[in-house]
Amino acid sequence: MHISCLSIILLISQEQSPKKKASKFDARKQPSPAPISNRTTALAAESEKTRDKYITETTTATRKETGNGNGNGNIQAQTFTFRDLASATKNFRPDCLLGEGGFGRVYKGRLQSTGQLVAVKQLDRNGLQGNREFLVEVLMLSLLHHPNLVNLIGYCADGDQRLLVYEFMARGSLEDHLLDIPLDQKPLNWHTRMKIAHGAAKGLEYLHDKANPPVIYRDLKSPNILLDRDFNPKLSDFGLAKLSPVGDNVHVSSRVMGTYGYCAPEYARTGQLTVKSDVYSFGVVMLEIITGRRAIDTSRPMHEQNLTTWAQPMFKDQKRFPELVDPLLRGEYPGRALNQAVAVAAMCLQEDPLVRPMMADVVMALNVLATGCEDNVGRSSPSFRLSLQNEEQIQEQQMTDYDSDAERRHAVAQAIRWGSSNSRNSKHLQT
Repeated sequence: MHISCLSIILLISQEQSPKKKASKFDARKQPSPAPISNRTTALAAESEKTRDKYITETTTATRKETGNGNGNGNIQAQTFTFRDLASATKNFRPDCLLGEGGFGRVYKGRLQSTGQLVAVKQLDRNGLQGNREFLVEVLMLSLLHHPNLVNLIGYCADGDQRLLVYEFMARGSLEDHLLDIPLDQKPLNWHTRMKIAHGAAKGLEYLHDKANPPVIYRDLKSPNILLDRDFNPKLSDFGLAKLSPVGDNVHVSSRVMGTYGYCAPEYARTGQLTVKSDVYSFGVVMLEIITGRRAIDTSRPMHEQNLTTWAQPMFKDQKRFPELVDPLLRGEYPGRALNQAVAVAAMCLQEDPLVRPMMADVVMALNVLATGCEDNVGRSSPSFRLSLQNEEQIQEQQMTDYDSDAERRHAVAQAIRWGSSNSRNSKHLQT
């Protein structure tokens, strides 16, 4: 599917410091209304009527660029009045509140026109940032469609109100089922955890490899992975998403955003963002899924507060892998599958982004775990190289392995043989 994202490119380019000039853009290559970038920066200062008109024109123009809503993935989002959504949420009653975050609150509602259950996100009305997040999310989700991305039903831009309407996800977020769950709630079993990890990985793979241009999610975390009734995961909250660099560019510079504990170290240090930044965040989520621990938990002893820092010493000693497992699983997990899952997390969490895998490789590695065929782990599933003895040596080899697609396939083939041999030598870890 070819996705034309000019409007998003121009919109997101304005996220630079006010002292910096907007990057130049050759309008001859991708024709589109020229005033979009200028009007985006002035959005907060415009009248409510003009802002509403701008939002409508921008979303309409974007849909026209992608084929007037026809074809694969170009579904026209509905427009709602504020009264429609107030009625759907019983005037935003507290008992309809599903959750809240840095950009607003999310309510459960039912559309009177169709009877459909929905989730209504009411964004913070203060300042340009709220308008920017609103526009990015509307445009992104109007263009990007995949079974593992949440479906945008519509939006509201009444006056200074900015609301987004999504499909209702019956099971809430991954965080609701993984972290600090009530005593009367059944914990997720191993198979369901791997199913969720696999689906989230497929959503990221779509953003990185199938969208054109690619999209960097930038805010992957357990609260943003929503679950339907059958525990199928969908990525949500695209307000921080950015387009991945194309051509000769290797990264896109950005003001550091996201959530502490999930951000890749190089992004936190320099603000330089690549798809490998998302891969690191996925590694943190993978660790949460395995351990049942938060990425950052200040209630724990100091040396255990940062999940990644706590877990990394255990990556080098396979005998310690069971120490990582969520106690709520009560030992009910396949030992060889644990080896594979920890290897995936460890590879995603490499300090050097160049040696982290691509999400396509992660999806392949998790496929067997998600389907429950643990007997084949290490034999028919690609397994990432994980040095248990000499991390520096393996990192040097991995930088060579991942220089090209052909070499990466060779590395995966070698990893399969390593996984098969390693599994035979690790029977004491099997349940």
